[in-house]
Order: sequence, then structure tokens, then C-alpha cells
Amino acid sequence: VMDKLLALDFTLDPTFNIYEANRDLMRARNADWHKDYTLPSLWKFYAPSRVSHGSYWFNWGTEQEVAWKENYQLWMKFVNEYKNRGGRVTAGSDAGFIYQLYGFGYIRELELLREAGFHPLEVIRAATLKGAEALGADRELGSIEVNKKADIILIRKNPLINLKYLYGTGTPELDENNEEVRAGGVDYTIKDGIIYDAKKLLADVRAMVKKAREE
Repeated sequence: VMDKLLALDFTLDPTFNIYEANRDLMRARNADWHKDYTLPSLWKFYAPSRVSHGSYWFNWGTEQEVAWKENYQLWMKFVNEYKNRGGRVTAGSDAGFIYQLYGFGYIRELELLREAGFHPLEVIRAATLKGAEALGADRELGSIEVNKKADIILIRKNPLINLKYLYGTGTPELDENNEEVRAGGVDYTIKDGIIYDAKKLLADVRAMVKKAREE
């Protein structure tokens, strides 16, 4: 199968994150961002249901999670080997289902590519240049080069050290006073020459969710 896909120059976009709740439902349900960023309507859609897509949490237990953990080991090994043999692997989230929230699910996908065996630089490349190649847009996008669009993010921390710095909620660290602080989070996004204040956009979303919860 892998030989055939390589011969076709096939792109794999595994979206590991969208099924991650299958191997650890409690983790997915209690992610840091749900409280402030998940709308009540979306949270209701996530819940077990016989009619909502992906909401199949009926009697979900240890046996199901163990089976899915084994499945992930096989799946990740395949994807990593495909990359090592020259295959194109990109990053995508398929968010909006199964407790994966837009934006946050995408960063989780980067972490899961790292778990699959990708070097942090390979993870970033999957999220940038490889995605542009898959879209046939790599002459304009995907890397910082002369004559390419400078679509970039600005962040004060180094995501190659810790990909969790890319989460909008940042990640907990201890300061010099042994107090917990939130480190990271993208500061600015530049798209088509327009500078967006990422933290202000997040504040807007928090306000929207707060209002929805109060209604």
C-alpha cells in the first residue's frame, strides 16, 4: 500500500487529533480551553448522541481505549515511515467534532505528529511547506523566501522546544517566584500584509462564549 501511495505522490493528512478521544476520552473532555472557548451549542453537539456525527460515546470504556491506543501505534508508525521514505505528510485537524475545538485541535495535531516520530522541524514543515505543496501553492506560500507571501505568526517562545507554546491558552510554567504563569500563545498573525492581534481575537471569542453561556 505504501509503495503505491508513494508512486502516486499521494499526500497523507492523518488528522490524528479528531479521533484522539477514542484513546483518552477524559483528557479530551477536560482540555484547558473548553471552559472559555467552546460554545454551549458545540459542547452539546459533542455529547453522546444517536444523531450527531462522531458523538458515539455509548458505554465507552477501558477496553475501547486500549484498542485505540494500539491502533494509534500502528497508524503513527505507518505515517512516520511514509514521511521517512519521502512521502508528503501535512497537518490538519478536522475540528468541530469529538471534543476537538477549532484552532486548538490543530495545535494538538502538531503534538501528535511529534508523537508519531516527526522531529519538531518536520512537524513545522508539515504544517507549512508540505501543506502548500499539497495545494499546489508552494511557489507563493509555505516558507519564508524572496517573492513569497510573508504569511507568518509571531510568538515570544520557541515551539521547537515545546509545541504547547502554540496553544492560544499557552502552557503552565513556573516563574522565578515559583508562581504558576501561562507561557506562550501566538502574539500576532500576519496574513496578506494585515497584522492581527491574536490575543485580542481570543479575547473576542471568550466574550462570545461567555455571552452564550449567560443566555
